[in-house]
Amino acid sequence: MHGTHPQAMHEGEEKNGLSAPACSHHAYTADCAGQAPKVPLMPGVTSAASARAHVLAVVGETPTLGPSEEAVTDLMLVTSELVSNAIRHGGGLVAFEATPTREGVRLAVHDRSAEYPSAAFGSGALPSGHGGVGGYGWPLIIRLARDVRIERCTGGGKVVSVLVPLV
Repeated sequence: MHGTHPQAMHEGEEKNGLSAPACSHHAYTADCAGQAPKVPLMPGVTSAASARAHVLAVVGETPTLGPSEEAVTDLMLVTSELVSNAIRHGGGLVAFEATPTREGVRLAVHDRSAEYPSAAFGSGALPSGHGGVGGYGWPLIIRLARDVRIERCTGGGKVVSVLVPLV
């Protein structure tokens, strides 16, 4: 795994009755400041597979990134998990964006649900002892991404934004 850090909120924050432990890499934002975020739905991005293809194109068009194979694998995994969560648990994908930065790629996924994913506040530990399928997405996102932000939108839904480091 490219990077690991288990928290998803700032120290002292409290959301949905949960308190945040100390953390220097992740942030949590509770509202879109009264406006829906401007996260465009990229043409053709309607699934995890099409989101991955779009992200690969963004990385390919940004020669200054020069990521390792492991970093690209991490980026693909986080992309898949965020888009799949929007489709399965968030009422559907509203918008998707991948923006290159000096440190990596910032992903932003807007879905239709205003509910915060409780697992986003977790330790990043993988589930143990449960016989069911699932429960691995947010722990992997927490371990591989930085600067996790979840913003409720007054127009409905939420935007989950993360930075996946490639350097």
